[in-house]
Amino acid sequence: MAYDEGLAARLRALLAGRSVTEKRMFGGYAFLLDGHLTVAASGRGGLLVRVAADRSAELLERPRTARMVMGGREMAGWLWVTGEPDVDDLDGPELAGWVAEAVAVVETLPPKRVRSKPVRSERRAAGTSPPGRRRG
Repeated sequence: MAYDEGLAARLRALLAGRSVTEKRMFGGYAFLLDGHLTVAASGRGGLLVRVAADRSAELLERPRTARMVMGGREMAGWLWVTGEPDVDDLDGPELAGWVAEAVAVVETLPPKRVRSKPVRSERRAAGTSPPGRRRG
């Protein structure tokens, strides 16, 4: 299942004016604040949201909320808010509340360093080895 583009648009609007990077991740569409994954329109449908670990139990009591499981492991500090019965139900105050939860957590984290991509040196001539290595 592909992520819900309408949900991504609503998330984009709620995060407008912040230092946000958008990126396709995990089959969905993620929003990173200062380099930290904050919320995402999940590729499984619904919303992936970062939460404070000490609030997880309380937030799990909300309807349509489950622990985020990826690769068979529960992801601490992450919840999945299902779009059942309809992802369009994730709108207005409910969605804004989830985004506020995630932003509050991320704002406590230091900004991530931006990594630059390593620059590749010129291609070596065919049959040559990098310095320090011998062919044998």
